[in-house]
Amino acid sequence: MMATEKDVQDLLRLLTTGRNKLPMLDAINLIKTLKSTNLHSISAIATTNFASLKNVIPDEKIAKALLTICKKHIKTEDKVTPKRIAKFSSSAAKRHKSMYEIIDQPQTPAELEASLSLPKPSVDEEAISKSVIYTDRTSLLLAFAFQLIKYTMPSQPLSSRLSLGQAVVSFNTDCKVAGSRIKKPNSSQQISLGPKIRIMTSNISVLKRSGYDWKSDETNNESMIGHDKLYCKENNDPSNNVWKISKSITMKKSTFIARSKHISSSSDAKFSLQQLFLENPSLREASHNVSAWRIHIGNSVNEDSNDDGEENGGQYLLDILRNKNINGVLLVVTRWYGGVLLGPDRWRLMSEVSCDCLSQHLQIIGSIGQDALWGIDYQDETKISMIDRAMPIHKPERARDCLLTSFASTTKFGNFKKKKSSADLNYEKEDNLSLLLGALDLLFASWVNTLTFDELDRRAWAWYIRMRPSNEGGLIGWSENGEVKLSDILNLRRKG
Repeated sequence: MMATEKDVQDLLRLLTTGRNKLPMLDAINLIKTLKSTNLHSISAIATTNFASLKNVIPDEKIAKALLTICKKHIKTEDKVTPKRIAKFSSSAAKRHKSMYEIIDQPQTPAELEASLSLPKPSVDEEAISKSVIYTDRTSLLLAFAFQLIKYTMPSQPLSSRLSLGQAVVSFNTDCKVAGSRIKKPNSSQQISLGPKIRIMTSNISVLKRSGYDWKSDETNNESMIGHDKLYCKENNDPSNNVWKISKSITMKKSTFIARSKHISSSSDAKFSLQQLFLENPSLREASHNVSAWRIHIGNSVNEDSNDDGEENGGQYLLDILRNKNINGVLLVVTRWYGGVLLGPDRWRLMSEVSCDCLSQHLQIIGSIGQDALWGIDYQDETKISMIDRAMPIHKPERARDCLLTSFASTTKFGNFKKKKSSADLNYEKEDNLSLLLGALDLLFASWVNTLTFDELDRRAWAWYIRMRPSNEGGLIGWSENGEVKLSDILNLRRKG
């Protein structure tokens, strides 16, 4: 029997939620292994024996845990099914364990948006300031991106905010596994798929949802007014034609600073460099002015770099642009040598100032206009939803599920008087999500009328870095849980 998409999605959800959840990439690889031996669904795993499962999964602990949760899931489903039948046959049905559970597949845009409802952001500042949540970095990043889009792209519907937020998480996950053997998407395919936007330092490929009408006319008109202002400000802002400048970093008397600028041709890149040195004569006195640029022309990419005495420096900057899939940008990193060799640290510092500078380019490629957007997903087929069987997108339902289930309350060791029920834990997580979204609302609202949209976007990434759980770096710490004090988020608000 072939595995259906629902079988794979159910199994993936089971593996990536709960107390013993696996990181998304580990879960996907495990599912691939299980599918190769016809263990393609929760029911198939639940009905196999431990010896057979151990032949597929050598780690006895993982195999035993997987068999246990699959059997428990099947047993729970059997108990719940009669209740669901009774619910649909009676108008006086009992409430679901979560008021945010999706029952039916929506048919219209309005129904889709309604089905994705989330807890309203809390306005109780006192309750927010006293709250400490327990979560992982990926979920916190999703919450930051989801709520940020509400301010930087106010016309995007709930489904788009969820999809784009998940795209930000996926982009950063890819960066964590850049050195692994996981297959990367074809860069030429990415280039040809149209516009990109910049959200919290991530270059997100998007699909326009042209004609997606999810509001009443009155509400829609109000949204369009705000949206016109947004894109008018971004597209007509003269700052788009000037150099973006990073913070400077000094280490052992060597100072690094990056600059970047939108370009449209190789001659534009050459002219921009000449103008840069004419307007900033002091740069000619620097030890090195390393540069790189990329331009998308038709179905190909034109690119070049210059070391300016920093061996392999130009190629390193070009690799940064390639890895981030940034086109139409000239990047220059200036270094004043302090007399002490930095070794590999120089690459880290060049990367840091480059990323800081590039993050200031909110809109990267293409014209977005006033359309609602989907975030495009190039990853494993078990994670994607196909639109007209042609375009993979990040499903908003998946991001929504993550938000609803990822923000637990901290547990004080030694306090085991009464174990909470599953329903109570769900309510608690939903309340915590409300508090977190409320804290982010208060933060972004305090800055939105002071900063430009690209500045707010750039700062949001810095705020996330400060707030994320203090776990081990890299892929290992990416999915580990830790404490986040919501009072720390409130302290980031604009003073006065």
